[in-house]
Amino acid sequence: MNPLISARAPYSAIVDRPSLKLPGNGRMLVWLIVNVEHWSIERAMPRTVLSPPMGQPLLPDVPNWAWHEYGMRVGFWRIYDALNQRGIVPTMATNGIVCESYPRIVESALKKDWEIMGHGFVQGPMHKLENQQEAIQQTVDTIQRFCGKAPVGWESPGLTENDQTLDCLSKSGIEYVADWVLDDQPVWLQAQPKPVLSVPYTVELNDIPMMLLQQNRSEEMLLRGIDQFERLWQESETIPRVMAISVHPYVTGVAHRIGYFEKLLDHIQSRAGVVIQTGEQISNWYRAQVPY
Repeated sequence: MNPLISARAPYSAIVDRPSLKLPGNGRMLVWLIVNVEHWSIERAMPRTVLSPPMGQPLLPDVPNWAWHEYGMRVGFWRIYDALNQRGIVPTMATNGIVCESYPRIVESALKKDWEIMGHGFVQGPMHKLENQQEAIQQTVDTIQRFCGKAPVGWESPGLTENDQTLDCLSKSGIEYVADWVLDDQPVWLQAQPKPVLSVPYTVELNDIPMMLLQQNRSEEMLLRGIDQFERLWQESETIPRVMAISVHPYVTGVAHRIGYFEKLLDHIQSRAGVVIQTGEQISNWYRAQVPY
């Protein structure tokens, strides 16, 4: 294996690829991802909405833990209703421990046939783990026990990987990943013992960078989402594209943002030829047409 991790994804220009046929003679694919995480109150928070008072680190960090916990108690159910009312089946990227700490959420997702994708065991960077393989397998095993099916997709917390992550994921039976945000179509990634497919995820229509890092107004999800959709729709006439939308309950699920998310979904669904699928469905579709 080439020591450069980028060599796992050999360059390919989208204009040079064979034509693809979408399910149902569709024109464009859309993938919805709902990120559901476990934040341990005894640890430093993965993100903060309030800075430590007077610059002094706070443990337990009740204000920032509660900010996320609101998403689990309230925000998730707004997103859940928005998707279910429109007949949209998303992928839920979840920490393995969520099956134990928030079983109500996982059970509700399963009742609506949501795909469950691995998202680490607890919320924290993959490259800081002492044993990635152990943590990945623990996540896979926990989800399999609770859901009755092992996850085939994976999104690393914060999209963090190192040069060993893909091989560890492949060894644990993961078939596709969301970490490599480098294309509008799926891309094969070299890994051992089996190659892994990259399904197009997003950092552009992702509420973490959009709202927390860039600090945009609430309507940005709708405005940017429509612009993104319309351009990809236009380009998909000749080269089919995948548009991903990634949301978190404690961000998009708050009262002043959820309405804009709902309006974006309505705009997308108003266009005939849009095919909304889970990550697993997109992976299977691409594998059937472009085997490794």
